[in-house]
Amino acid sequence: MALGKRRREQQGEFWISTEKLCNAPRNAFYDRLNQLLNEIRFDEKLEKAAKPYYEETGRKGLAPGIYFRMIFIGYFEDISSQRGIAWRCADSRSLSKLLGYSPDEPTPDHSTLSLTRDRLPMEIHNLAFELILKATADHGLLAGKTLGVDATDLEANASLKSIVRKDNGDDWQAYLRKLYAEETGKTNPTDEELRRFDKGRKSKKKVSNEHWESATDPDSRIGKMKDGRFHLKYKAENAVDLKTNVIVSAEVYHGDRGDTSTIEDTVNAAKVNLKKAGTDLEVEEVVADKGYHSEQALDDLQNKCNARTYIPEPERKGHRTWTDKTPEREGSYRRNRRNTKGNRGRKLQRLRSERVERTFAHLCDTGGARRTWLRGLEKVQKRYMSAAIAHNLGQVMRKLTGAGKPRYLAVLAERAFSRFGVFWAGWAPTVRLLKPWTHPICIHTEFKNAIAA
Repeated sequence: MALGKRRREQQGEFWISTEKLCNAPRNAFYDRLNQLLNEIRFDEKLEKAAKPYYEETGRKGLAPGIYFRMIFIGYFEDISSQRGIAWRCADSRSLSKLLGYSPDEPTPDHSTLSLTRDRLPMEIHNLAFELILKATADHGLLAGKTLGVDATDLEANASLKSIVRKDNGDDWQAYLRKLYAEETGKTNPTDEELRRFDKGRKSKKKVSNEHWESATDPDSRIGKMKDGRFHLKYKAENAVDLKTNVIVSAEVYHGDRGDTSTIEDTVNAAKVNLKKAGTDLEVEEVVADKGYHSEQALDDLQNKCNARTYIPEPERKGHRTWTDKTPEREGSYRRNRRNTKGNRGRKLQRLRSERVERTFAHLCDTGGARRTWLRGLEKVQKRYMSAAIAHNLGQVMRKLTGAGKPRYLAVLAERAFSRFGVFWAGWAPTVRLLKPWTHPICIHTEFKNAIAA
């Protein structure tokens, strides 16, 4: 075989027939994913619902089904930015085939994704979530009886250097200059003097969301991340079916909202999603960690949401006083304590810590949703909900193909071939004995060698 050399310069073809174009390599995971979306008429229903948000004439925009497929690719390929998603789709023939583009057609760029996301309202994203949730129910992956609720932090696309005062719009440097002038009587200090003054002043240096906000992303809030850093953030909260690991509700709130103030909204959103998905399932049990424990939250979940709660009580000093509270609230508190300390309560807490945390691992750690590159609560909600839709799709794909992501399907194939190799290495000598054209003396020799091995 002769050595092949890469052509340094070549003249491009003026016209290439489609017969000469190379076919895209098959991807078993994405082919089955496309088949699943076609079975539930995903594109047809989204296009019908999104028609009022487009003009009758003009250049054709990006189809909603293609937009959601590109976001799904970001989840399956662990790509957080839209530029990365657009580049990956343009670079891969199999992904272009998933989107429905021929080899001579360009795939959408990141700006088209942004325009389509802004054009499609939250109702279209909710519809996509409900369609996939119904698909999980049709495949027997939705129980809906017991929900586990937990929250995590999403890093906002804004820096603490961009915060300004809400009252007058001063940034941190202008705020320090005013303090410096009030205490020293001097104006126009140097940067070095400001740093020494800021380091040595005894007044409070804490910044609160009550007085400060980000100039680039006003919806984000200052808060402490899971790793201990202070950053501008959002709060994402999932309601997960503890039996099947399907996300029933994926909500995004302001980063300064406490767990006890959002759990009722998340559970109500889950109940609405179950109803709109066409199921008769009802939420009967809610499981959460001790950060969600409060008398008001327990009372609302049990009396308004009609759900049995399993929320452990944090350690508190002293005895509780019930003389200034209603008997209904005390009853909710004691029922929750009795439920939590039972055998089922301990079992559900183990399931919650395993399965709800797993959804955050898939969405945020390996799904590209931990760091948001968008600004505004609604945009972040759309992006996070799209990742949750992809997660539920992965649950259906795991039942159909044995893998919830394309990389794991490749791992399964590798394991299957390796096991086949081990099997063949052990049984190949015996299989060769069965060849009818083998001489009897050779059969006897190979049989002895096989037994000896």
